[in-house]
This record gives sequence, C-alpha cells and structure tokens, in this order.
Amino acid sequence: MLPTLPLLQQTEFPPIKRSNLETLQVNLGYICNQQCLHCHVNAGPNRTEIMERETCEQILTYLRATPSIQTLDLTGGAPELNPHFRYLVKTAKELGVHIIDRCNLTILSVQNDLAEFLAEQRLEVIASLPCYLEENVNKQRGKGVFQDSIAGLRQLNALGYGQENQDLQLNLVFNPQGASLPPPQAALEADYKKFLKEKYDIVFNQLYTICNLPIQRFGSALISKGEFNTYMQLLRDAHSDDNLETVMCRSLISIDWQGYVYDCDFNQMLGLHLCLDTPQKRHISELLGRDLRNNPIIVAEHCYGCTAGQGSSCGGALS
Repeated sequence: MLPTLPLLQQTEFPPIKRSNLETLQVNLGYICNQQCLHCHVNAGPNRTEIMERETCEQILTYLRATPSIQTLDLTGGAPELNPHFRYLVKTAKELGVHIIDRCNLTILSVQNDLAEFLAEQRLEVIASLPCYLEENVNKQRGKGVFQDSIAGLRQLNALGYGQENQDLQLNLVFNPQGASLPPPQAALEADYKKFLKEKYDIVFNQLYTICNLPIQRFGSALISKGEFNTYMQLLRDAHSDDNLETVMCRSLISIDWQGYVYDCDFNQMLGLHLCLDTPQKRHISELLGRDLRNNPIIVAEHCYGCTAGQGSSCGGALS
C-alpha cells in the first residue's frame, strides 16, 4: 500500500483559465507491462482499469463535434494494451487529427507487429527513456528495461521513425531520477543524440524534459524518504509566472478510462474533476457543444511542477 499523500488542494498557485481547446488527451487504462518508480499514474501489470468500446465511441463522437481539436494524445498505463487501441487509432485518423502514442518502448517486444502498425498509421511516438545510461534506466524502470527499450528504438528507426526527411516523429522523454528539476532541455537533447548515435546508432527527433509530479507512486516515494516537503518547496521557489501562459491545461482536457473529464492528466490522478457550472464530475458525453474557453482551471500545489524553472508539460519544457 502506498503511503498517504498530503492534501494538495489548498494552494496559493495563481488562478488560470482555459484558452482554445486543441488537444484531447485520453487515458486508455492504467494497466502496463512495467511498474516505474516515477509513474504518476501508479500504473502496472496488476491494474485492471481499461477503457471500454462504448467510451471509445463517445471519444470519437466528441472529436467529430469539436473541430478545434487538432491532436489526440493517447496515454496509459500502456495505451497499446487496450483491446480497442487500434480501432480508436484507425477511426480517429479518418477524422484528420494528429495522433500521439505515448509508448514505453518495451511494449514493442510484447506486441510484435505494433511498431509496423504505428508506422502504417503515421502516429507520432513519444517514448519514455529517462536516461541514456543503462544503469539509471533500469534503476528507475526495472531490470532489463534499458536493453528492451534500445531494441524498441531500433525497430522504430528501421521503419523510418526519427530519420531525417521522414514524417515519422520519434520523441523521447527524460524524467529526473529523484527530487530535482530537469536540466536545460536543449543541452540534454544534444547529449542524448550524441550518446545514442555513437553507442547504439539510434536517432530521434526531439527530447522532452518532464518534471516529476509529487503525486501517486513518486509522491509516495518522496514521503518514504522524508523529501516531500523539501521537494514541494523546490517547486514553489522555482515557479515562474512566465510559464502560466503556455501550461498544457489551457489548451488540453484529460479523459480517464471511464470517460470522465479533467483539466490535465495530473488532476485526473488526484480526482480533481473539470468544473463547469457545478463541482460534480463531468463525462465527455456531457461536453458536446460546450465552449470551454475562459473556464477556470482547477489548480493545487502540484501545479508548481508545471511552472517551475523552464516549465514542464507533456510536450516538454515550456521555455
């Protein structure tokens, strides 16, 4: 059982409101073939939450009714373990939206034809590789994960992902090993590219640095080590108002495996539902025809993780 996390709702974080909705981020379930220390979803092989076909259909209905949405961002757990993943991808592609698969790389060895499917559907792959050193990756994500990740990257490279003059985007994600902020994104990207090319002949497009949020498994690890309050103070002290204009929640909504709506994936993990006229939770089917612009965003202490330093989002650093 995870240690009890402190209440995060009472906060002095600045109020923010929504702009135009451009991204629909959908969590297809919390089941995963890995169990990483930094996972804010607390995903793993023993989780059973999975999105049903009916909810996938409601997602597609919302996409059809909301032309401002340019991107469908699929996450989990391992989103590919959802039995309706490929149906959802194929149908959404027919609607002309850009689709992101947040892939843990090792799933490519579990589903042998997955890499080919991703390339065939022209999905952007955002893959977690929290370090380019084997020891650090295995420490954070499990024994043998690094070599399986390298094998997955080679599969994707062989299909054209990450290659120059190709439209198959392959982006990697860095997470700090512990209670620290990510280093500058551009410099770390250069280090990743140099090391992975020279040692493994692997190429990719961009590196995204993402701050570890003090919730779920990572938050519990901080408490166990007596580092929770120190880490929260680090995030508060590094807050920059300049990042408030570009935080991901202003142009994104997050949908959980049951179809309920949140301002972001982190709020989803804390049960902080998107609030419209009243505070009760809302389902994606209730948002049809609703204009979310200028709707207040539910903020709490963990939000400092997105505005600290260079800022952090599902698309990497903000500044």
